This record gives sequence, structure tokens and C-alpha cells, in this order.
Amino acid sequence: MGDADGKRMNLTMLTDFYEITMGNGYFQNKLQDKIAYFDMFFRRVPDGGGFAVMAGVEQLILYLQELSFTDADIEFLSKKNLFNEEFLNYLRHFRFSCDVWAVPEGTPIFPNEPIVTVRGPIIEAQLVETMILLTINHQSLIATKANRIVRAAQGRAVVEFGSRRAQGYDGAMFGARAAFIGGCAGSACTIAERDFAIPAVGTMAHSWVQTFDHEIDAFRAYARTYPENCLLLVDTYNVLKSGIPNAIQVFNEEVVTRGFRPKGIRIDSGDIAYLSKKARKMLDDAGFPDCKILVSNSLDEYIIRDILVQGAEVDSFGVGERLITSKSEPVFGGVYKLVAIEDNGQVIPKIKLSENVEKITLPGRKQLWRLFEQGSGKAIADVITLADETIDETYVIFDPVHTWKRKTVTGFFAKKLLIQIFDKGTCVYKNPDLKTIQNYCRQQIETLWDEVLRFENPHNYYVDLSQALWDVREKLLVDCSVK
Repeated sequence: MGDADGKRMNLTMLTDFYEITMGNGYFQNKLQDKIAYFDMFFRRVPDGGGFAVMAGVEQLILYLQELSFTDADIEFLSKKNLFNEEFLNYLRHFRFSCDVWAVPEGTPIFPNEPIVTVRGPIIEAQLVETMILLTINHQSLIATKANRIVRAAQGRAVVEFGSRRAQGYDGAMFGARAAFIGGCAGSACTIAERDFAIPAVGTMAHSWVQTFDHEIDAFRAYARTYPENCLLLVDTYNVLKSGIPNAIQVFNEEVVTRGFRPKGIRIDSGDIAYLSKKARKMLDDAGFPDCKILVSNSLDEYIIRDILVQGAEVDSFGVGERLITSKSEPVFGGVYKLVAIEDNGQVIPKIKLSENVEKITLPGRKQLWRLFEQGSGKAIADVITLADETIDETYVIFDPVHTWKRKTVTGFFAKKLLIQIFDKGTCVYKNPDLKTIQNYCRQQIETLWDEVLRFENPHNYYVDLSQALWDVREKLLVDCSVK
């Protein structure tokens, strides 16, 4: 992110303190050059959904490119009296040199899949844990929630309205970015257009209407100022008795007479289904069938779905706090785990066991594949393999828990999802522009079957392991259980 002068902020010290204490420990135990592999993955989709949306890669790249410890950072760490001078000197000359792979932004993702992989000296790979999780967790959460809301709107535009309720200014700015990836048409956040080219939209608040002695005077003043873009907020006092009648009068007096057509009205309270239907009839009867109806007021995907089922006459939705905070489930539970180390050039897989079976990790250096049906282009399944494996034209997928559930698939094409973004610390990936990412997201979600898109009890999309990876995991489970 940037500071007040527009300069990029160095976030190297935005890390959990144990990343630094472990780094010092690795250094003092002569392990600083040990090559390690870490995976980021998540265990469940928010809101019980069928999939999540990957987001935040661009900000992750910017963070990794800026990694360096300032003199002030070193002075601060020195005063902790925990770190020897040799380690502090290492930090003074720190340079990120890892390889990094990530799933592209906008891609549908599923639990337990590696969505970011880091390979490099263990101090470096450990240090970046916090910011990888912070960046990808937040934006993937908001992109996922936004996409649910956009799908509920059934082709009607959704505008992100949540800046004032976001969890801090980063939450507002990067939340607007993630919401756009998820399918929102614009944002009320002005800086989102300046920095990300997301259309900034907005007209008036209730305070504008209250400033004038009469509602119609407020409407007239606004219409005179913006005759070509006149959208009036009609619920300050009474939507049906004054708001819409006054809006219609002003549209005729101040907009049509200047050669323009009114853009619309906004309703921000009350029974939206009922009010929108009444408003539509009043506007149509007045000769304004092209006047759009925008609604807001603590909306989410369920409310939007329900009011449309009830016949609401709505052209677009403004969605605020329940989108920008993902209020119904405000945590994207991504984790970052060691999965392998290198010893004399050989990759040694590592596994984390747990009393909670869902917390057992997938070991080894891996690749993530998506299998698509030839012809329809629909996604059949995802397969996690060891990094050097390939997918044959005929392939057997099987449930990694209920292994007798097997299926031989043919007539498909396989696509690698993990793309290299850093090679020895140098970025080798060109970020697409945000509109391209949004279009890619929409196209990729269209490859999912409708059953996966359900809000409640979606179909469990298949994420399988290759036989080789399954064998590695089973061997480590046995080996670890006898230690």
C-alpha cells in the first residue's frame, strides 16, 4: 500500500514475532541455508459455499519485491536483546531469493489445495508467512463473498458500498479491489478508481436532502448541478408519498427540459420488495420506464435472492458492511505449513499430524491440476500431484479418504493451476489488469457445474490426490505413528 506521499510502504516488519525468533534460531543452529518448501492452503469455504475465489496475488508480489530491513528496524530488534550481532547483520543485508508459485487471481479454489508455494532458504520462507496469509486470506474472503452476492443478483449490477464499515483503510481499499474481482461493477470508494481503475460511483446522502428546507428543493439543486447524471435518494422522509412524487416532478422540470433522461432513484430503507414494485409503477406511469431503481440497506446474498423471488423491481444493488467485512463469516482460514525440505538436492517430504484429522497436512513439493471436460469445458475435478508428475490422457481419480470410490476419466484436458511468480527472488509474472482478472474470474466460475454454485448444501467438488502423493502421505503417516 502507499503512504500519504504516494510512496510504497515497506511492510517487512509486519510479521509475527516468532518468524524472527525462529530465523535467529535457524541462524544460530547453522540452518539458515536449508532449503524449505511451504504451502498456503485453506480448510473450508466461507459460508458453507461450494468454492472460494483466489485474490491478492498482486499485493503479495509488491510486498515480496519490497522486503528489506531498514536501519530503524535493526535498531528496534537490537534493543530486544534477543538476537546476536551476526543475525542482525544478516538482516541488514537481507535479500529475498525464494521461488514462489501461486494460483492466478480470479481462479475458483477449493479446500486443502496449495494456492501459494514458497521454496527457498528457510529463514526467508518462514519470514513471509504472516503477510502471505494476511494478503491472500483477506482478499480471497472478500472476493468470495462478493461473488456470492453478484450471483444472487442474477445479472443486475452490484456496487460495493462498504468503505465506512471496513476493518481499517486497507480493508476498504483492498476490499474494493477484491470485490471487483468477485464481480462487482464499481465501488463507492474513490481511491479504488484512482489506484485500481474500479469505477467510483455515488450521488447523495440523506444529509444532502436534510440540508434544504424541503425535499423537493434538495432534488432541484442536485438536478441542476448534475442534469446528465441525476439519481435521487428518495427515502429520507417517505418513499411513496413524497420521495418519488418529488423526484418525478424534478425529473420533468430540471432534467428532461435540459435534454437529458433521469438516471434513477435510490431506496435505502423499508420493505425493498414492496417499495420497488410501487416505485416502478409510479415511474412507468410518469413516463420514465428507463429510470433505474438502485437499492441498498444491509443487503447480502440471501436478502437479494429473497426479494427477487418476491418480484422486486430492482436494477442494481449497493452492498456495504455485509460484503466488505464478509459479516456472516469474517475469517478465511488459510494456513501456511512446511511440506518439504531439501537435503543434498533431494526433496524430503514433511507432514504435520494432529488429533484433528482435518489438520493433517499434505507433504511434498506439489502441483495442482484442474481437469476440464472436452467440448463443454466444465471442470471435472482437481488433482494434487507431486511436482514432477504429469496427467495422462486416461486418468484414475479417487477419493483420498474413501479410496474405493474411483473413476476413470477420459476425454478431458488438464491445466496446471500453480504458476511461478518469483524465480530466485525475481518476479517473473506479469500481473493482468483488474478488468482482465474480473473477466477471467467470471469465465472460470462458468466452468463449474450449477450444483457447485448452490448457496446451501453445494455439491462437494472433487479434489483428489495422485496415487504417488497418496502413497507418500500414507508412508509418512505410518512412519510418524511409530516414532
